[in-house]
Amino acid sequence: MGKSGLFDLERHFAFYGAYHSNPVNILIHTLFVWPIFFTALLLFYFTPSFYDLSQDGILPSPFNHALVLNYGSVLALVYGLFYFAFDKKAGSLAALLCLVCWVGASFVAVKLGFSLAWKVVLAAQLICWTGQFLGHGVFEKRAPALLDNLTQAFLMAPFFVLLEVLQTLFGYEPYPGFHESVKARIDTEIKEWKEKKQKKIT
Repeated sequence: MGKSGLFDLERHFAFYGAYHSNPVNILIHTLFVWPIFFTALLLFYFTPSFYDLSQDGILPSPFNHALVLNYGSVLALVYGLFYFAFDKKAGSLAALLCLVCWVGASFVAVKLGFSLAWKVVLAAQLICWTGQFLGHGVFEKRAPALLDNLTQAFLMAPFFVLLEVLQTLFGYEPYPGFHESVKARIDTEIKEWKEKKQKKIT
């Protein structure tokens, strides 16, 4: 059964789906959304640390200074908990991916060092964001969701991309009737948007 309010997954996913109905645009987002999250964590590694998990022998020497509690770990934790609150099964997988991204980004950051890491992050972010804007402009022919809902774009997009993949490959749905209900909402959203667009033209 669906949740209401902030954790109304059906409502949020329908909003997202209305902006991502073109197959090519969906594929572009599938490829680029999680790398944006990963490279953001890479840069966040260089924020002030609260605690180094490698000190006092908690972690073996190869991990020295790689895993530190800082704003990056807080970001990954918030995202993971938020996704888990949406849906326990898919949310658990999303939370695991957040953890993997944090660990992976931390090791890459240590390896690169700040002087090179920020350049890698900048290049990756530019490529990924440009790809997504092209996906919307060329294929979706609709402005990105971030122009209407910034939280949607930055907080929920990674989870929705994952949920879309699980749905496509395994037919997964958080609860029976989820996809049918979401599709109906998406169709309504797109219809209303096209009507508004047509009125502006005329």
